[in-house]
Amino acid sequence: MPPRTSATSVLLGVIGAAHGLKGEVRVRSFTDDPESLGAYGPLHDAEGNRYTVRSARLQKTVVVVRFEEVRDRSAAERLNGRELFVDRSALPEEEDEDDFYQSDLVGLSVVTVGGQAVGTLIGFHDFGAGEIAEIQPEKGPSVLIPFSQAAVPEIDIKRGVIVVEPFAAGLESSDPADDDAPEPGTGADEEASGSGGEPT
Repeated sequence: MPPRTSATSVLLGVIGAAHGLKGEVRVRSFTDDPESLGAYGPLHDAEGNRYTVRSARLQKTVVVVRFEEVRDRSAAERLNGRELFVDRSALPEEEDEDDFYQSDLVGLSVVTVGGQAVGTLIGFHDFGAGEIAEIQPEKGPSVLIPFSQAAVPEIDIKRGVIVVEPFAAGLESSDPADDDAPEPGTGADEEASGSGGEPT
């Protein structure tokens, strides 16, 4: 569930376009079961407005939702882009100590497998090709990395650290070992071809 919120709320979905004439909307749901968007009680937006799910049905990659508080298409159209949150206290507790909500990770320090500081994790995004983590370095613009096992091999919430593999994360474009390789015509190449004297 990609959150972009406080420690007391978790982002469960984002409202998209209106659907039909009766106030239904398309919602991109971040719950494990997309149709369970209303299973944890009423939702709210960043402004504190309340949304009670009356019905939810899966349609391709989104959920078509009817909210108790939205009665016509005009009202539905005004909600396009609205983020939907639920109080964290309404969510089930993690069964395993290694389980977490992504909201637990926002604000943690990010380091490479070699211990080099990268920055602070500030959020998650999903543009349709997999979850992306956004990291804010100490200086400069934020960077996006894939939130995958290869790119993020270790998460230690107790220590407050997220470990990334820089090559898999796209933070480094080439293996540092390549920098030590001799350039063509120098070093090992010259040794292999001799010192330039007459062949014996």
